[in-house]
Amino acid sequence: MEKYKYSLLISIVLVLQSCNYFTIKNDTRQPVARVNNTYLYKDDLKNIIAAKEISRQDSTLLVNNFINNWIKQQLLLSKAQINLENKTEKFDKLVKKYREDLFINSYKEAVVKQYLNTKITDDDIDEFYAKNNQNFKLNEELLKLKYIKIGKNVLNKKELLKLFKSTKKEDLDSLKSKELFFKSYHLNDSIWVKYSDLITRVPILKTVEKRQLLKKDNFIQKEDSLSLYLVTIKKVLKRNETAPKSYVTPTIKQMILHQRKLLLLRNIEETLIDDATKKQQFEIY
Repeated sequence: MEKYKYSLLISIVLVLQSCNYFTIKNDTRQPVARVNNTYLYKDDLKNIIAAKEISRQDSTLLVNNFINNWIKQQLLLSKAQINLENKTEKFDKLVKKYREDLFINSYKEAVVKQYLNTKITDDDIDEFYAKNNQNFKLNEELLKLKYIKIGKNVLNKKELLKLFKSTKKEDLDSLKSKELFFKSYHLNDSIWVKYSDLITRVPILKTVEKRQLLKKDNFIQKEDSLSLYLVTIKKVLKRNETAPKSYVTPTIKQMILHQRKLLLLRNIEETLIDDATKKQQFEIY
């Protein structure tokens, strides 16, 4: 019943504003709701249903919900201002600090977007890796491997097994041409894969002792009631070994960009201070 009265009140307000019954001092805007001395105006509702393809009924519901939420917000704010009056000065300082930080950070982002050199060459990556490779220690094992999962009753199982075990390029190409027979696979043994990712992707390997699995040139054949799993471990890097450059290249790029960003901002700040000093824009007393 209360909700019905409240919705009826909102509807009355909307009707009244459309008839221009509201006149608030010299303000010609049309109000649609009021909480104490704070008003919500018709212009404030423009963006709520703008560019939305909805029915008149839905748009009315959307506007009513917005007004209801606005009233709740204003009532809570009013109550909070009364009960937290002793914290007003503290909050004002926080708002001022937030506003200043918002301006400064937005300016910095604009400068970085305009002037930051985002081009990173292979030489940049090589140089950074050479200087910092001791900082790229692995926290888990990495593997280079081949893997396929096939049905136990696939017709050409022996041929697939032979091609999978082969190290010849032509056999690998032939194996790739038969991908339609695979339930899942990973045939690019030139990229590094985390041990945890392998176990997640091929859960049956959890039944293999980790030490046994992590052996170079290791061939593993496992099966369950439906599938046959073939895995060949080509190369293994253990924990605390230096991560290969190819594996950490995305991280290196991020770190290079971060360093450039810090240097750019530091140069801008120094230039700002120098210019202000020459123009006598500040003094320290």
